[in-house]
Amino acid sequence: GWLFAPFYLRSGVFTMPEFLEKRYSRGPRTYLAVISVVGYVLTKIAVTVAAGGIVFETLMGVPFWWGALTIVALTGVYTAWGGLRAVLYTDMVQMFVLLGGAIAVTVIGLNAVGGWDGMQAAVQPQAFSLWRSVNHPEFPWTGILFGAPILAVWYWCTDQFIVQRVLAANGIENARRGTIFAAWLKQLPLFLFVLPGVLALALSNTGALQLDDPDQALPAMIGALLPAGLKGLVAAGLLAALMSSLSSVFNSASTIFTVDLYRHVVKGASEARLVTVGRLATVVMVALALLWIPFMDFVSGGLFTYLQSVQAYIAPPIAAVFLVGVLWPGATPSGAKWSLAVGAVLGLARLLIEVVTGMNPDAYADSLWLALAEINFLHIAIALFAISTAVLVGVSLATRGGGSELTVRREDMRGRPGWRGDVALSVGVVLLVLLIWAIFSQWVFAG
Repeated sequence: GWLFAPFYLRSGVFTMPEFLEKRYSRGPRTYLAVISVVGYVLTKIAVTVAAGGIVFETLMGVPFWWGALTIVALTGVYTAWGGLRAVLYTDMVQMFVLLGGAIAVTVIGLNAVGGWDGMQAAVQPQAFSLWRSVNHPEFPWTGILFGAPILAVWYWCTDQFIVQRVLAANGIENARRGTIFAAWLKQLPLFLFVLPGVLALALSNTGALQLDDPDQALPAMIGALLPAGLKGLVAAGLLAALMSSLSSVFNSASTIFTVDLYRHVVKGASEARLVTVGRLATVVMVALALLWIPFMDFVSGGLFTYLQSVQAYIAPPIAAVFLVGVLWPGATPSGAKWSLAVGAVLGLARLLIEVVTGMNPDAYADSLWLALAEINFLHIAIALFAISTAVLVGVSLATRGGGSELTVRREDMRGRPGWRGDVALSVGVVLLVLLIWAIFSQWVFAG
């Protein structure tokens, strides 16, 4: 809200690849458009469809693939009927439904496990800690502290899926305040998902909940703990949230494909033609995502870990090009192209190594390939970001050209009515995050 939104709105762009063209050149725009489409297939579409299949399977006993196809079909109708407007309006409604459902699940679950003390006794103290050992296989503290922010810059500040909401704002102040409000709301997942997840582990350990797969935790708790009427409401809210998320992906993916790729190949295409092509492209992307779902198990265990790991291989070069680009006028088109190219090759290589070794780990035992595949994905993200930034700066210094107007301007950040209140709210949410990290630490719960 403070750093990126002013540039996006001032440049008058409709997509993030379009912004890269205005900041750098056509090459980075094409790269980001292609990698965004690929990323949507591998992450957002595949994961959301898989999550929908799991919800149908766990709550209704519907076979996984039938559930996955159902969520796709329902979302297709939902998207065609309402578009982005439907996404924006329903997001707020389902937030309250999910929040109420999560509170109900937590309260009833805590009662079933014997209260907060019973939950603490049923799991290890580490389950309540956000700080994990540097050798933790999934979320070491070094990766969380230095790697996760890289993914956050890419996802929250440069991904069309998220930024399209900011681009719909009618001014910089509204865009900034919307992001600040979202930052406060972002603290809710701790209680929406993390705490119920720990509770699911406690219920499973005590035998009060049958849990075959961690990905089934929330729908399993909804099915086992909530009364019939509330169960239906929360299940509907959960499915609506998945549909809204998938619909938002469909909108952003079709926009990027038509505006940033197709329109530059087929000059003069009509709006009706672009809409048709965008829908066909979305159908193809969904089909590819369905074909990819069986391979997801070879990358990482669990949907959340899979999502974070693949994003860790995609995000670093994009985050570097955007972040350096808005902060440093000296970043050149050649620097951006080489940074994106090097980061893409290294990230793709890591993903392929992980998939291949995961399909047959015994064949790669004690090999260099398996050792590379076992390096934590957040640590890989740190390395990729450092390399991409170094390439961007180095090549830019070697190919110096004119500066860019799309960099930091003081007047975008202050001097308008109410900006001091925005500062206070921003500082407040940062302090809240620090407080949460302090409370949910191994020192508090271990002691």
